[in-house]
Amino acid sequence: MHITLVKKILADGSLCAKCNDVEQKIKENDQGKYLDEILIADERDAQSPGMQLAQRFNVQRAPFFVVEEEGKEPEVYTVYFKFVKEVLNR
Repeated sequence: MHITLVKKILADGSLCAKCNDVEQKIKENDQGKYLDEILIADERDAQSPGMQLAQRFNVQRAPFFVVEEEGKEPEVYTVYFKFVKEVLNR
């Protein structure tokens, strides 16, 4: 399983508030060890890796998680608690 977290940097250069909240929850719950990759969706750069992934999966919100498992289609989670329940707490 490969898990990618995508966080957004807003046009003014700040990290989105929801991204900060989710990142704090991940740290508090020691869940960072389950993340294989963290990408940045930079609103100032449409070619940033996170923006490209958002376009690929047609995701409009951040943060989001992409869960890839061999032999399965990638799954996208835009809600942290659903991601934890369905992926981390399996």
